[in-house]
Amino acid sequence: MLAITQDRYGDSGVLALRDVEVPVPAADEVVVEVRAAGVDRGVWHLMTGLPYPVRLAGYGVRAPKNKVPGMDLAGVVSAVGADVTRFRPGDEVYGIGAGAFAEYARVLERKLAPMPKNLTFEQAAVVPISALTALQAVRDGAGVNVGDRVLIIGASGGVGSYAVQIAESYGAEVTGVCSGGKADIVRWLGAHQVLDYRTDDFTAYGPFDAILDINGNASLRRLRKALTPNGTLVIVGGENGGRWLGGNDRQLRAMLWSPFIGQRLRPFLNSENHIDLQAMTELIETGQVVPIIGRAFPLAEAADAIRYLTEGRARGKVVISVV
Repeated sequence: MLAITQDRYGDSGVLALRDVEVPVPAADEVVVEVRAAGVDRGVWHLMTGLPYPVRLAGYGVRAPKNKVPGMDLAGVVSAVGADVTRFRPGDEVYGIGAGAFAEYARVLERKLAPMPKNLTFEQAAVVPISALTALQAVRDGAGVNVGDRVLIIGASGGVGSYAVQIAESYGAEVTGVCSGGKADIVRWLGAHQVLDYRTDDFTAYGPFDAILDINGNASLRRLRKALTPNGTLVIVGGENGGRWLGGNDRQLRAMLWSPFIGQRLRPFLNSENHIDLQAMTELIETGQVVPIIGRAFPLAEAADAIRYLTEGRARGKVVISVV
């Protein structure tokens, strides 16, 4: 099969299209014939091995253990392991696998769900990681309820575009922060108000019951200033903390501060599971959430897809069409 591969950590120049063996499923895995694969910041982190703790988390210290990048995928079940009970060959599925930038990929059964009936493969492929992150951040991290005033920083990106829609579906009044050139899409997603991060001071529009800071760089003091006295801040990632912390320094400080103040400052880690994927399927099939694709690339141009994402040019999600 054809696959994008990498033998060492680095920028997108380390990627190459090669012919490799088709994967064989373990007992609890499914092999999916990949029709489309999503591209997100996590792909870049695993490709570069940055920040360095990524390498210590089991992905390989000197070189990546998994030679084929990519996680989000949608496609058709090709083979199932001996212990798999929920799927059979021919099923259309989406989920989070290993080596999605390829014609076939392995996926744990517990990270796979039937594909929403109203989506194309490309649309479904951009859902899993970003949408699960948004769902869990809005529902579990922030505990958003009807009537809450919610600020979403990074509202036009992969996670943010889902978070706006999910918070709005919960009955919240959403204010989105993004670049001025992407304000129209954030309004279309359901935001009641859109702020330009370059010209608008979000602290002047508070206080907010909940803030989701998605890959932002605002200080904790500014974020706390925009919160109600009992409000909740959820920090989803970070991209400005250098090669060691990668933006996670704010999350560490939030954990230290939170027990001593009335506001709840919560770092966030998502959980990859089929139960929440099925919850997303319901939101999608009822029309409450729509995946937004900024641009599609063929498999051979995966390196260009990653560059396009990291340059900040995408409106919504970037997808790779495999078939």
